[in-house]
Amino acid sequence: MKRRAGEREKELKKKRLLEELGENRLPYMTPADDDFHQLWKTKYSKLIFRKSETVPEELHQMVQKGFLTLREHDCFFQDLVRIKGKDFLTPVSRILIGNPGCTYKYLNTRLFTVPWPTEGYDIKYCSPQIHDACKALIRLNDYLHIEAVKTLQGQNLCETKEIKDTTVIDREQSFATSLTERGSVSKDQSGVCVPEDDSISLKNRTSYNLTLLNYMDPLQMLYLKQEPYFGMGNMAVSWHHDENLVERSTVAVYSYSCEDSGVGESNEQELKGRDPAVWHVGLKVAWDIETPGLAIPLHQGDFYLMLDDLNMTHQHCVLAGLSPRFSSTHRVADCSRGTLEYIFGQCELALQNLQTDSDSMALSLKSLEAAVVKQVEEIHNEVEFEWLRQFWFQGKRYLKCTDWWLKPMAKLEEFWRKMEIMTSLVLSEVRKEQQIEEQRNETISCFLLVLKERQRLRKEWTVRCQSDAAESLPEDQKPECHPFWTDDDECNMPLPYDLEEVIAYLQNLTQWITSDLPA
Repeated sequence: MKRRAGEREKELKKKRLLEELGENRLPYMTPADDDFHQLWKTKYSKLIFRKSETVPEELHQMVQKGFLTLREHDCFFQDLVRIKGKDFLTPVSRILIGNPGCTYKYLNTRLFTVPWPTEGYDIKYCSPQIHDACKALIRLNDYLHIEAVKTLQGQNLCETKEIKDTTVIDREQSFATSLTERGSVSKDQSGVCVPEDDSISLKNRTSYNLTLLNYMDPLQMLYLKQEPYFGMGNMAVSWHHDENLVERSTVAVYSYSCEDSGVGESNEQELKGRDPAVWHVGLKVAWDIETPGLAIPLHQGDFYLMLDDLNMTHQHCVLAGLSPRFSSTHRVADCSRGTLEYIFGQCELALQNLQTDSDSMALSLKSLEAAVVKQVEEIHNEVEFEWLRQFWFQGKRYLKCTDWWLKPMAKLEEFWRKMEIMTSLVLSEVRKEQQIEEQRNETISCFLLVLKERQRLRKEWTVRCQSDAAESLPEDQKPECHPFWTDDDECNMPLPYDLEEVIAYLQNLTQWITSDLPA
């Protein structure tokens, strides 16, 4: 509900902003504009830019070879995301690589990491080349983490003079010169500081646990959205805040546009605005029509950092050039509810309410208290709709890289089947008349709410798996409606897939109990 309310609020803000603009467009600046540096310094100081020459050449080669390997092995996928109740295929193709067992959720879609090589984990890749690509990305991840720490320490040093032995940006270097020499774009970041000297906090906000890789060839796209506020041209990714991140954590983005693909920069001397042949990152202050936007060119091997609360106070977009482009976007994802460790812990918590008779081996519930039933059934929903259905909705895509996720998903499904049995046991118990009516009614009321949500979501996911967008995907990427069963299936499921009759029975039972209770 909170997500839906947030989406509605964003839509209203966008509508009001566009209405206020009418046919006009807001101003924006590129490095060619005289006031570009001053605008950056005063309004966008928490964006740090590094040019390709600052990155070790060996790392460039490893990472760029990894990008091409993943593309050759068809490991980039368009995501079927859900926006305002409708499914859309993303124009950008993506793959998530990161810590084993981590996930990242955006636009109601949970992506599962292709695990990068990690000590203590047995990860079998589909080829040595994919292993090497993932290894290159964890090397890049380590490098960007160090650079982010240096940058934050450098900014803190400028404020407090207390942190030593750090790399500080040369604040005397002119911005125009730095662009020409392709050094660091931002010369003055005095607005950025680390408010605490706690190294643990600094580490937590820069320890990237995954990277979302993106790929697009604009010339293969039938249609790209036009940037609506500034007239910046074709967008590969619309204006947004990155979702599901640890608060005030740094985002690092490494860009690789295939500039040797035969597409060059525009030769027009008097070109106004950004060069449409070159990829750019666009930035604006969120929901602000007073501050000009920025459009910053991205060349092969450049990277940038979004520090502190920039992702909350500002929005960014990606403006398409003409050449194919890869990017690796390193994030400190908020995994409080998004790891295997978390969801297995939830399953164990739910299954504590299930007991087995030592003689008959019959299963029963330890407690029928409304709070316990509600907690267990909500975990049941979480496993089914946030994990199992999210995973299988993406078809067999992950098998292009590794089969690592199959075992944990099979284990999750085993837990889920036990929770289906627990649901049937609750249903059996509330049918009995020996219980105190008020307690019985309270349990049924909580139980009913969760079952209605389960029924609604099962219908929604079933429809999503059969949508035109889903059917348009390649066979190995088509969504699977799983788990799914019918009354004719010999799968020994204790309850039907369609819960309408169960819900109707419980509603009638509630009415009967309520009418029988004293006023």
